[in-house]
Amino acid sequence: MEMTIKEILIKSIEELKDENNIKLDIELILCEVLGVDRLYIHMNLNKKLNEDEIRRYQKMFDDRKKGRPVQYILGKQEFMGMDFFVKEGVLIPRPDTEILVEEVIRLADNLESPILLDIGTGSGAISVSLAKYIKNSRVYSLDISDTALEVGKINAVNNGVEKNITFIHSDLFSSLENVDIKFDIIVSNPPYIKEEDLKDLEVKVKEYEPKLALVGGEDGLVFYRNISKHAPKYLKENGILAYEVGHDQAEDVKDIMIENGFKDLRILKDLQGIDRVVIGVKI
Repeated sequence: MEMTIKEILIKSIEELKDENNIKLDIELILCEVLGVDRLYIHMNLNKKLNEDEIRRYQKMFDDRKKGRPVQYILGKQEFMGMDFFVKEGVLIPRPDTEILVEEVIRLADNLESPILLDIGTGSGAISVSLAKYIKNSRVYSLDISDTALEVGKINAVNNGVEKNITFIHSDLFSSLENVDIKFDIIVSNPPYIKEEDLKDLEVKVKEYEPKLALVGGEDGLVFYRNISKHAPKYLKENGILAYEVGHDQAEDVKDIMIENGFKDLRILKDLQGIDRVVIGVKI
């Protein structure tokens, strides 16, 4: 049986009409099956898929129907203009995090051979992006998850920055306690979902993405407290601490940073106008 791209789109969207962004997910699966980009999909709606292509599409679509994120199905996610390999066990990079990365790149532009620390690297999206776009940078990338470190290393190699990043297995700062190194910038997108809010997340998030990378304790702020408390020890004079935060956490995180000796606090909004990034300077 043959079907056109248009027929597949209509049928699939109808089956999952209650899901957010399902049209994009379907188009991405079609792109993978056909080896084309989304523009091709839009310009060739009457193209027929053969039986093998339909079979491959249906297998991926059935996976998506179960709630599995399309990024895990395809094994990749775009971030900062690069493709990142992702799989179960690592958080899928979000567009909101690009706000944090772009600001850190801007701040590092004035530094000569900056040394940066990324706490909780996950897929390596932040570390790889910083190493790629900041000239002569050295990035240290920490995570407690072996899976995350494995995926991060793959992404560093795939994007040509493996020589600029050192991946370290560490529970926050634990592996750096006896290391004599100071950082120009510490950056983190830590777990910040409140324990009680986990149940309200979309199925594709709460059932498939790692809880370790999502939940930040009872109030969602446990990692901000811990990192902010110890960061001054590892920052150079006037070093910078930069966080991504949850939609209602910016003021709380700002207060935590002030309590731990940071000044010149700034809050940046994401594309939806939500407070998303908090940045401070070590006193």
